[in-house]
Amino acid sequence: MYRRILVPVDGSAAASEGLDEAIELARHLQARIWLLHIIEPVVMIPVEAMAGAVHQVIEGVRIAGKELLKDCEQKVAKAGIEVDQELIETVGRSAGECIVNKVEETKSDLIICGTHGRRGVRRLLMGSDAEYVARRSPVPVLLVRHERSAAREAA
Repeated sequence: MYRRILVPVDGSAAASEGLDEAIELARHLQARIWLLHIIEPVVMIPVEAMAGAVHQVIEGVRIAGKELLKDCEQKVAKAGIEVDQELIETVGRSAGECIVNKVEETKSDLIICGTHGRRGVRRLLMGSDAEYVARRSPVPVLLVRHERSAAREAA
């Protein structure tokens, strides 16, 4: 069965639900979890303000990402599950692409990720990393739909 589960986290409620599902499954299967957080350090700031501001914003994003990974890692470890974690900085690649590329390197045999459940025009405008992962992944993908997002979409 599944021995290594890749779990992308971004701090959203949907990703948190995905992590909860991964913890539960990993507990039953005695699998290891690999946490992944992806940041794109591209910032829209006026040219005249760029000098120090860009560096500060990017460093703030890095620190927040590391704190998120640490919190998620502690949650997984507290459940008695072996865990690894990684922060990836990317420019020009989507989070979905980074997730799919990470499967081979981590030797993961399952991806579990939360989805916001966007439909129609919102999905077209905002894109969907979860959909990209589901379509391109070389391993099975479990999408965990965030209940509040799904209910809001239905209304």
